[in-house]
Amino acid sequence: MSKTVGILGFDEVEALDLVGPYEVFTTAERVSLREGLGSNFKVISIAKNDSFTARAGLTINSQFLLEDAPALDVLIVPGGVTTAVEADSEIIGWLSKQGLQTEIVASVCTGSFLLAKANLIGEKSVTTHWEDIADLRAKFPLVNVIEGVRWVDSGKLVTSAGISAGMDMSLHLVERLG
Repeated sequence: MSKTVGILGFDEVEALDLVGPYEVFTTAERVSLREGLGSNFKVISIAKNDSFTARAGLTINSQFLLEDAPALDVLIVPGGVTTAVEADSEIIGWLSKQGLQTEIVASVCTGSFLLAKANLIGEKSVTTHWEDIADLRAKFPLVNVIEGVRWVDSGKLVTSAGISAGMDMSLHLVERLG
């Protein structure tokens, strides 16, 4: 059965944190179909607005708005500059709701800050980019932050360090879900 993978977009997102996992899952889907194994993943982008601007100025169009997104099996929250998103009650509320409904919630880099803000971490272990470890610990002192790893799989919650680690985590999820 095909899994719907939603990737959250927002202004100041790190483009590769979003498109890296997008490419991993869409490539896995393409290979599966080519090999006659059927559909494994439907990958979509979701955002508060019709478009958003990544950190380096790239404008990306979302496929779904928060309120129109279909039910998700996997939610991936990329990183970037997350300060404004942490203060956005609509996005944080949506993340909290999705966290209760999805099979897996995953983050890349500072996306873990958004998961913490949405109260989706609890007592589970997480990681983030090495440059952001101290800030995550300071901002969310109850979160068990693991350093020196590429990703942490805590069951329903899976978090990764920076850009390439997000792609490694996505490959791990493809294997886990496949």
